[in-house]
Amino acid sequence: MYRQEYRKQRMAVCARNIGAAVFELSPDEWTAVRLSLQIALTATAFSLPVGILAAYALARWRFPGKMLLDGIIHLPLVLPPVVTGYILLMLLGRRGVLGAFLADYLGIVFSFRWTGAALACGVMGFPLMVRAIRLSIEAIDRRLEDAAGTLGANPIWTFALVTLPLAVPGVVVGAILCFAKALGEFGATITFVSNIPGETQTISAAIFTYTQVPGGDANAWRLTAVAIVIALAALIVSEIVQRQASHRLAQFE
Repeated sequence: MYRQEYRKQRMAVCARNIGAAVFELSPDEWTAVRLSLQIALTATAFSLPVGILAAYALARWRFPGKMLLDGIIHLPLVLPPVVTGYILLMLLGRRGVLGAFLADYLGIVFSFRWTGAALACGVMGFPLMVRAIRLSIEAIDRRLEDAAGTLGANPIWTFALVTLPLAVPGVVVGAILCFAKALGEFGATITFVSNIPGETQTISAAIFTYTQVPGGDANAWRLTAVAIVIALAALIVSEIVQRQASHRLAQFE
């Protein structure tokens, strides 16, 4: 009896010590965590409207080049991330095809900025978002959309009042997948915006940096634990929101 209580106390103390060690981050590590969340949230927020439109177009519209568009959207899933980052650098770098114009005439610079990291993360997470939303839209009974049309609703109102609310679970899943992908992105970001502490150094880049220096394993482990906690929390929130949305939608069926 006493041994069991002693073991429980030791386990509790060890758990508290491990938790304290994990979250006793240095200012540079907290900066990497903050940047990762900022970049992932920005990438998800700006990708979501475009992702919904692209998913709806692939699910409902018929037009020439649809298969080509589908392939281009999903290309980052099969290309090496470094290749995607290099393409972004050639297109949107300071001397790139589009980057030079944006920098000289509009003052917009993506390369070696945190905004460029958000752009790269958005590109890498975009296919996952589109696929989840597209599958959700394709699962919607078209007769519901047709019924809204017979009642006088134009295509825009039908999409806003019928299609989009029914596709909410897919939208939530797509947004969470994009966020999770952006949170862990490394290859495309380090190629496009490099690894600049305080500007573009995310959790993944910081872990890579710590693994290259002697005695950096403890720092790398702390950031690894933080990344796992954030990703797991995002997936749990996604599951909860999806279940609640599905439950509410089922009440109207």
